[in-house]
Amino acid sequence: AMRAKADRAEREAAEREAREKAAEKKERKRKLQVLLEGKALNKTDADQPRNFEFAGKIRRVHVTTGQLQQLNGGELGVLMHGGRALVVARDVALQVQAIAPEVVALLVDPSAPVADDGVPDDLMW
Repeated sequence: AMRAKADRAEREAAEREAREKAAEKKERKRKLQVLLEGKALNKTDADQPRNFEFAGKIRRVHVTTGQLQQLNGGELGVLMHGGRALVVARDVALQVQAIAPEVVALLVDPSAPVADDGVPDDLMW
């Protein structure tokens, strides 16, 4: 009887923890949706592909020439949300990073030293 009581208490604790995690995840998703509402800077006429690595795969987002320079300079960031790559301002990307860091796909640090490996940043493959 004591073992059954201990097993039941353990099971209830695991279920409670799972419910709390699910509620926390739902709240993070809601905050993210509210924060990103109308903040995407994706252009329909963008023709420059910008490749980046996310979740172990090479992804691509199309940007304008000006946005490409801003992305490489750290003024813009790329988020993966809802299966799409969203181009957003740096401050929005930093706010999202505080809520859900796994969503931020590309955010260049403007103060990082530039590696001079002889390969230009805008090289497309």
